[in-house]
Amino acid sequence: MRRGVATFTLDWGKCPPWLFRRMVSLGHEMTRVLIAEYGPDEFVKRLADPVWFQSLGTVLAFDWNASGLTTILTAALKESIRGQERDLGVFICGGKGKTSRKTPDEITDWGQRLSLPGEKTDNLVYNSKMSAKVDSSLIQDGYQIYHHSFIFSRNGAWAVVQQGMNAKDQTARRYHWFSDDIKDLIVEPHKGIASQRISTLNNTLNMSSKKSDKNRQISTELVNSNYKTIMKDIEIIRRHSSDLSRMTSYRPSSVIPAHHNVIPAEAGIQSADQEKKGFWSSQNDEKVTLISLARKEFKTHPVMAEDFSKSKYLERILGKLTDERPKTYEDLVATKGVGPKTIRALSLVSEIIYGADASYEDPARYSFAHGGKDATPYPVDKETYDKTINTLQEAVKKTKINPLEKEKIYRRLSP
Repeated sequence: MRRGVATFTLDWGKCPPWLFRRMVSLGHEMTRVLIAEYGPDEFVKRLADPVWFQSLGTVLAFDWNASGLTTILTAALKESIRGQERDLGVFICGGKGKTSRKTPDEITDWGQRLSLPGEKTDNLVYNSKMSAKVDSSLIQDGYQIYHHSFIFSRNGAWAVVQQGMNAKDQTARRYHWFSDDIKDLIVEPHKGIASQRISTLNNTLNMSSKKSDKNRQISTELVNSNYKTIMKDIEIIRRHSSDLSRMTSYRPSSVIPAHHNVIPAEAGIQSADQEKKGFWSSQNDEKVTLISLARKEFKTHPVMAEDFSKSKYLERILGKLTDERPKTYEDLVATKGVGPKTIRALSLVSEIIYGADASYEDPARYSFAHGGKDATPYPVDKETYDKTINTLQEAVKKTKINPLEKEKIYRRLSP
């Protein structure tokens, strides 16, 4: 297995039937051995680890540098244990495309077949749906989720492996969750996020970051106010969206008194001296936040560039939220109909009008493109890779496959 630089690009073809059959066969052996050796809960935990997951895909002989590793590996593992889930104590639901949308039904079906308490089954379904919502709505990184797999054990350990694609730059990003590592489904819940590219442009709205705490709090307070109040704030953003899109920095500085408003000069930029003397003012009595102009380079704010023209759907969702008054931000996100646009609108109002920062840092933690043996821009976690390889090598020894096949796998696992 290559442990230096790898890429994570989109695959557009299909896995050859002969390769998939081989992956299913070998996947069955690897799963059987690993569960017998470590137990079902530990097997679920290992699938939640980005490095271990990638390594297992390599053992099963899929391309180590392709997005298809995610979709084909989970499909092969799901097929490899079909009919033996009860004996193994592990259950794999969901998959790619339309199959991903069947995940809640598959979980429910297993809950009934295993006679699980209704509350336990409902909780598993909820965790599956929330993980999908977090990665599609709270982490707005330009990757559209198209694959969602939910793996759980009879004892209740669960993991999520889902993948998004960025069609523009032809890259993929994989999101990993593990139940035991999660203290909060909303705040930094990931075991890891693997991506070919990790953005340094501060253009990813990350409402799952701890740095977005205040913004989440204000967003929740907004939907607990009345509809007219929140729509008044939305209208402020709508009226000045073209001006706001020319603002430069992402950090709000100080709150402007109620008789002032952010309306830039003709060119959209004020000098440092003008900024020190006072705030831009207008004839409207609107309370807004001045965006700091400390930087000389002028970039478009990732959320301010949003076209906040009239949106009846957004208005309906905001009306629904103010009626239901969710007690927490998690309740807000879990509300049916709430998606990326609603999250962006509430985040922008909280930031611009009430001065509550949101994080725009890319949350990806693993890069198979940039971490290299020369430590540029950061070193590969050699210890983790070595432990993973040793575990897989030991598992291969105990599989019931022919010696020639084992030798091929050992070669792939060699440094």
